[in-house]
Amino acid sequence: MSNRTKQDLEASLKKFLLQKPLDKITINDLTTDCGISRMAFYYHFKDIYDLTEWVCLEDASRALQGKKNYESWQEGLSQIFEAVLENKPFIMNVYHSVSREQIENYLFRLTYDLIAGVVEEKSAGLAISEKDKAFIANFYKYGFVGVMLDWIKQGMKADYEEIVEKMSITLKGNVTNSIHNFLSNKEE
Repeated sequence: MSNRTKQDLEASLKKFLLQKPLDKITINDLTTDCGISRMAFYYHFKDIYDLTEWVCLEDASRALQGKKNYESWQEGLSQIFEAVLENKPFIMNVYHSVSREQIENYLFRLTYDLIAGVVEEKSAGLAISEKDKAFIANFYKYGFVGVMLDWIKQGMKADYEEIVEKMSITLKGNVTNSIHNFLSNKEE
């Protein structure tokens, strides 16, 4: 039942975001639309922004299903772009209604999981610290998010497949090189 309530709230939020900005949507709008009490809303979320963040993360996890290894990271990145594009009215409204920091945090969590999976795979059996692996994943995460934020800011008009291809060319072999550079640095 609780998962169903969350999904109903997600659908309601997305519906209302097609009609008005996030800061004009009330909890009453959502609960009335879903036929639930305010208490049911607060059982799951502390406010509309908490619901919005949950919706973003749910969309993201669906997009990344099983795409966190070296062979599939490019496909995973494409699917992140696709998920954002499929929810363009939602994302654009959220982008213009909440602080840039909230959007960045959402994208950071999303891309970090993808990149951390690749770093973990490429460093298997190597004596690299968790701290160094996290640094590498964070470093590449910032590049990914910067590119994606520019794409969103420009109205998602550019061909995301072309962007993903250029990112792939730029990154080819670099995660592995970064891991080996950290290992080499320790030996010196």
